[in-house]
Amino acid sequence: MASEIWPHGRYRFDFTGAANHAGSTRMEDRQDPMLTYAMTALAANKQARLAGQRATFGRVEVAPNGTNAIPSRVTAWLDARCSTDAGLASLVEAISGQATDRADRDGTSLRVTAESVSASVAFDASMAARLAADHEGGDWPVIPTQAGHDAGILSAAGVPTAMLFVRNPTGVSHSPEEHASMPDCLVGVSALADTLERLAR
Repeated sequence: MASEIWPHGRYRFDFTGAANHAGSTRMEDRQDPMLTYAMTALAANKQARLAGQRATFGRVEVAPNGTNAIPSRVTAWLDARCSTDAGLASLVEAISGQATDRADRDGTSLRVTAESVSASVAFDASMAARLAADHEGGDWPVIPTQAGHDAGILSAAGVPTAMLFVRNPTGVSHSPEEHASMPDCLVGVSALADTLERLAR
């Protein structure tokens, strides 16, 4: 059972520098936004680890994207997720601050744009408690989820909402390695039937 969805956001980091030739431009003469981005990705990883949260740069675009060219621009998208709304704001602020400091040293510039930010969504606590309790094998665990779900839209709109999870033995998601076994899926079907029966009472 899900207790809540962590707040999360997508942020675009636009790093701008000066395109030039990879061979004829001395290292000390460069304004390379790729360096600024690389240090920002490392900073995001460190800040998230220190705070016990999540930060991922999973998408990057480079211009002019040539093997023998210093980039003029690097655009990268940060996915950040935290256990609280304040924690999310603090994490993004820390990452952006370190990125700006690095841009100043590299002679590059940075613009950060929040493309989407979703606040924490709490599911109906009484419903979750009712559905999770008094099962033959013991109470079902009620845990937060760090992934976004359509159920969060319903809950945020005031619809009493609950979520059931089916076990994923690898813990891997958004990957070809993600899977759930047939026995676990059948347990999920049984849990759903039990849940619907309880709600119909």
